Amino acid sequence: MARSTRNAGHEGRKLSRSFGLLALLGAVLVVAGLVGLAYTEFATLTTMLLFGWLLLVGGVVGLAHAIQSRGSGFFWLAVVVAALNLAAGVVIIRRPEGSAEALTMFAALLFLTGGVFRLAGSVVVRGPQFGWTLVQGAFGVLLGVLVLANWPSNSRYVIGCFFSLALLFDGLGLIAIGVGGRRIVTLVSDAVSSGDGGKGTPPMSPTPPQAMAKPSDGGQNPTQT
Repeated sequence: MARSTRNAGHEGRKLSRSFGLLALLGAVLVVAGLVGLAYTEFATLTTMLLFGWLLLVGGVVGLAHAIQSRGSGFFWLAVVVAALNLAAGVVIIRRPEGSAEALTMFAALLFLTGGVFRLAGSVVVRGPQFGWTLVQGAFGVLLGVLVLANWPSNSRYVIGCFFSLALLFDGLGLIAIGVGGRRIVTLVSDAVSSGDGGKGTPPMSPTPPQAMAKPSDGGQNPTQT
């Protein structure tokens, strides 16, 4: 019993440390998101360079994988995809400002078309989430129109703002998961410890049979014949 209690305590400490690291990572993401919101142009440039390097590394890995599987039927398709990733990565790294303009235009069109489809779907279907879908569609259309109205001058901060907001909300979610997980682990560990402590108490002694006998009337023993 004591060994199982020690094992449970050890696992609880490991889980608590893991949730603590998760909350720490969330705090780092929150700080990065706030810094990105304060310096949106720098965040946009950093996001584009990061995106370009990811495409470049993905293209190299895809090309290596295609060479390893050159006997398969998808060899040339994998080579073409890897070459496109390499080309896109090189272009984005060399021209991050122009790439940010193109990506901003793509994001605006995506918001606009997505909002229009949500509006049309909510009006046609009229399901249980009609109001929420209508609000989402209207917000998407409004966001797409606002981005397109100020394009391309707003391309210096739109991508950085979106990326910083994503970091901020992801960090807040990780902090909530980490803090809540540590609290649950602490409650479970306390419950296990208290339960094991209660099991160690000695059992109550049984009632002797003489005490269970029903006394005779008048509190006197019956007369013997």
